[in-house]
Amino acid sequence: MPYEPSGRVPSRAAAAIPAEAASTEYTLGAGDQVRVDVFGVADLSGTTYTLLSDGSLTLPWVGKVVLQGLTTEQASETLVQRYRRYIHRPSITVSLVSPRPVRIGVVGEVNRPGAYTTGQSAGGTIEGDGAAAPIRTVTQAIQAAGGITQLADIRNIEIRRPQLGNRQEVIRVDLWAFLQAGELDQDIPLRDGDTLIVPTVSALDPREAVQLAAANFSPETVRINVVGEVKSPGTLALQSNTSLNQAILAAGGFDLTRARTSEVQLIRINPDGSAVRREIQVDLSAEVNEATNPALRNNDIVVVGRSGLARTGDFLNTLLGPINPFVGVFSILRIFGGN
Repeated sequence: MPYEPSGRVPSRAAAAIPAEAASTEYTLGAGDQVRVDVFGVADLSGTTYTLLSDGSLTLPWVGKVVLQGLTTEQASETLVQRYRRYIHRPSITVSLVSPRPVRIGVVGEVNRPGAYTTGQSAGGTIEGDGAAAPIRTVTQAIQAAGGITQLADIRNIEIRRPQLGNRQEVIRVDLWAFLQAGELDQDIPLRDGDTLIVPTVSALDPREAVQLAAANFSPETVRINVVGEVKSPGTLALQSNTSLNQAILAAGGFDLTRARTSEVQLIRINPDGSAVRREIQVDLSAEVNEATNPALRNNDIVVVGRSGLARTGDFLNTLLGPINPFVGVFSILRIFGGN
């Protein structure tokens, strides 16, 4: 029967534990490639083994040894115990040569929630659309999932980590502390089977949103549609958390001969496909705020309407201009509210 080393065993978590209290050591599992070196015994050294589906490997002299769930240090101690009956005071080192593919879930306030699998190379790479990117930690997983949305609560991110006996450890991660104070222990390494949950913030702080836009786990750009009476209407790729005023200026600013500059419409497409429209009083001198200069989200639509003078001019042009029997009549009917 394989030796089970003594050591710290994670307890059943009734509440989330802080990231700094979580173990960051890699634990072995099926698919890992390890090298075993026995000091002073050349025949037992330098060989690379791949852990089988049950987390075991078969070694000379001692046969099958289960290393599932052990760190490399614990695995080394396990082999010391197994070889002690054959070698006097053995010194054994287990080294990780190539980590196994790791499957994780990223859900909540990210742009591309779903399951992600790392590649076989050291540290792993995300397999999927676009260029491969390394994934080892919380921030790298969020990057792979398209970055956080504007509504992400980065102070209360959770990692749900499966444990033996159908237990689950919940680790709380505060990436705001990581950004503000450089607490690297918040960006903890992920393990196979982890689920990363990015919750929704209860209240959005526009000033914090601007800082988050510069973080490497925020999307680099968002798509904003600016239509109507601006100089260059269309779809724009703008920096994450761009404000309403910045989007209008990026579209060339108001067409002052036609635009209604006092008010615009903001149409927001929700993840469930529903849309919300709101009227916003424009103040181009305002800092970012939810009332007059909100931070925009991906796929927002900004509609700049016509001024009263422009509407009157368009009406007269349609009414007095040559009437195409197939077009002009319908245009006039629309002006008068016809169908």
